[in-house]
Parts: sequence; structure tokens; C-alpha cells
Amino acid sequence: MIRFRNYIGGKFVDAAEGRTLEVVEPAAGSAYATAADSGPADVEAAVKAASLAFPAWAATHVQERSRLIERLANLIEDRLEDLARAESIDTGKPISLARRVDIPRAAANFRYFAGAVLHTRSDLHEGQAGFNWTLRRPRGVAGLISPWNLPLYLLTWKIAPALATGNTVVAKPSEVTPATAALLCELAAEAGLPPGVLNIVHGLGDRAGAALVNHPDVPTISFTGSTGVGRWIAEHAGTRLKRVSLELGGKNPFVVFADSDVDAAIATACRAAFTNQGQICLCGSRMIVERSVYDRFVEGLIDGAKALKIGDPLDDATDFGSLVSRPHHAKVAQAVEQAKALGGEVLVGGGPPADLPERCREGWFYAPTVIAGLAPDCAVEQEEIFGPVVSVRAFDGEEEALRLANATPYGLASVLFTGDLNRARRVSEQIRAGIVWVNCWMLRDLRTPFGGAGQSGVGREGGEEALKFFTEPKNVCIGP
Repeated sequence: MIRFRNYIGGKFVDAAEGRTLEVVEPAAGSAYATAADSGPADVEAAVKAASLAFPAWAATHVQERSRLIERLANLIEDRLEDLARAESIDTGKPISLARRVDIPRAAANFRYFAGAVLHTRSDLHEGQAGFNWTLRRPRGVAGLISPWNLPLYLLTWKIAPALATGNTVVAKPSEVTPATAALLCELAAEAGLPPGVLNIVHGLGDRAGAALVNHPDVPTISFTGSTGVGRWIAEHAGTRLKRVSLELGGKNPFVVFADSDVDAAIATACRAAFTNQGQICLCGSRMIVERSVYDRFVEGLIDGAKALKIGDPLDDATDFGSLVSRPHHAKVAQAVEQAKALGGEVLVGGGPPADLPERCREGWFYAPTVIAGLAPDCAVEQEEIFGPVVSVRAFDGEEEALRLANATPYGLASVLFTGDLNRARRVSEQIRAGIVWVNCWMLRDLRTPFGGAGQSGVGREGGEEALKFFTEPKNVCIGP
């Protein structure tokens, strides 16, 4: 079996206690690797290595940091096929998706922040009280915890700005999907990152993750994952006065007005509902459609779900792979059963797909599912499923559309389809969400702020927001 070991101080090492976790290929339903099952001792070693490396890395000229990070981006592109295959095996996502989106975006994350850090500015204030300028300095060791749905994509989204601004890193990827994090360590060494600048600790959240959050020498925590874990981190990090960014769950509305290009809305809705088997925090899970085009939209959504090629994620022709784990598969299936009990009508899907390849018959597949007839305040409509399950409902008028769009405690992302520019402006301003996509979905300019409202999180990532998050402002005042 493959062994995924910790990367601490520039070396691959086993967990201090010698413990390992089984890593399962979800499409096959069988173990293919082990990962270090780390605990507090491993986190302590990683934080120590990062702390020792911090002064020199922070003092490294910004152009040199940028050069090394740019080189890492190039190496990711050079190893695209290896990384895409590893991501597909680990997650169950189609290799075509990993090859087209996940791995190129990981390289883009590093390349963007390698450039962005060269173009930062200092604020200057004078005329009221002396001559003032504001510096921004790295904060120290950054603790970064990333999820299983977009393993390398989201891990690098955190690592890149942290390193570019002169921090050192201790990262804990999801124990479910450790493969590309391990490969990233190899590439970081090849790129020439000094030992201790980037450290990866594998393991469970309640052992390795908790130790990282609670460590007194880690002043900065960035987490992407569930709202429940985010609350725990906020409570514990808050008592220690740490700076925290939490990107949490979503129950995102996809609002379609009759004046829109309905065919484009249908095609985009299929993508927003079922890309990565619905396991993206930005997926549109609540389809809210103006009544006059509701039947047409629902018919098109059902046809789109049926047209997806479900199969072996390693097959280039596959559009739709497996869910990430047995427990997650059970969670999704339970949510659909709950929807039925609440009066929901399953229009398509609602169970395992038929005719899977022999290699995948023990895998954790769940067919694209569309449900109608649920009350907007029921549990299934209020709680994130994080799978290929969407609800559909009709609305009459803009006021009702907004009420339904804002009817959950989440506020991460939203989609609005309309041909009326004034309506697009009005509705976008009133939807409670960190991101509003108008007549599109998942277009991401890396310069823009990313994050949510309500139970979808605290803080923002991306662009200047990320550079500020990982740095400490210092004002210098010279008297007259």
C-alpha cells in the first residue's frame, strides 16, 4: 500500500505514535493507502519547525519568495496528470474534472499570489497628526485546515497567500483525501522552499486539527469545512485571541426569472447542481423558478441529470463519479429518505445508479436527484446535504423570489438568471450572500473577496483580503 507520511521540517516522517489511517478509493470501496494518524506531538514538531523557519522566510526578499512560489506553480502544471489521477482516486471525482479544473486552479492559486505580493502598497497619512505610514508584516505560523471535496484546489488557496506574505505554514488536509497534499510536499522541496516553511500533518480533526487550533504558537487559523466544526474552532480560537477565517457551509439559491435565457439557465443549473457530485460548497441546491417557466425548467433539469454519464472516475468519458466516503453516502441517502417522509416527490434519481462498471460496484455512487414539493422551512431545505440532491419550487414575483432565496440561515453563494439589468441589480443587492452570480456560475476572479454571511462563515479569502488576513498592520508615526 501507498504510505502518506507527514512532512515536517523538510522531511517525510511517520506519526510520532506510529499510528496510521486507512485511505479508501471511494469509487471502488476499498483501501489503497495509509496516512499518518497524527496527534499533538506531531503538531508540536511541525509548529516548532515552522517557528524556526519563520524569521528567515519573513526576511526573504519578496521577489525571492515570489520566484519560489512561481516555480511551485510551474511544477504543479508539469505534474498535472499525476496530480489529477491522484485526486480522482482519492475523491471519486471524474479525472476529466480534476484535469480541467482542480489541478490548474491549484497552480493558478500559487501563480496569482506570487504576482499579487509584488504589487502591494503602503498607506500614507499626513496633515493631521505627524507623518504616518502603515506597514504590513507576516503574523508567524499559519494553521491551515482544508476539506476533502477540492483537496489541492482549496489547500493551495490557503497556502499560497500565507507563504507569499512571509508566513510559514502548518497545514492539515482532510484525512479522507491526503494524496495530493503529499505530492505537493514533494513539489515544494523540488521548488526549493526552505525546510520548515511548509509543513503538512495528516490526521483526524479531533486529534491533529484540534491540536493545531489550540497551539499557543499558531496565531492564525484558516479553516474550510462544516459549520459545526467552524463553530468549535471559533469558540476555541476566540479564547486564545487568534485571527480566524472560517469558510463554512451553504444552501445556495438558484433563482430563475421568466425573462432570462431559460435554456442557458437549465444548462447552468445542471452544472451548478451536479458538478463534483454536488460536493462543492458553491453548488446551487435550491432551484427557485418563476412559475411561467417552471415546468420547462424542471423538464430540462431532469433531462440534464439523466444525460450525465455516471461511471468510473478514471474513465475520461465519465461526467459524474462517486461520493467521497461511505459515511457521506449514508448522509446523502438519509436526506433523500427524509425528504420523502416530508412529502417531497423524487422526480429523478433517489438512489444508486444502475449499470456501474464491475470495478465500481462496491463504490459509493448516488444518482443525480431532483426533488419537488418540499416546504421551504423543512429540515431538508434548511440543512446542507452536500451531495447531488437539489430541490425545485415555483415562485410568483420578485418579492417572493427574494423571500425564498433568503429563507435559510446560510449566505454563501447565489445564482440569478434574468434578462433585466435593473432587476439583476435590485435582486443582487438584496440577496444575503457573499457571492452573487448573474447569468453564470463558478466564474472566479482570484482578485475578488470570497466568503459568506450567517452560518456560511466569518471573514474573507482571495485577493487583497487574503493578503491582509495573513499580515499584521503596523503604523509608524514621525512627529513634527
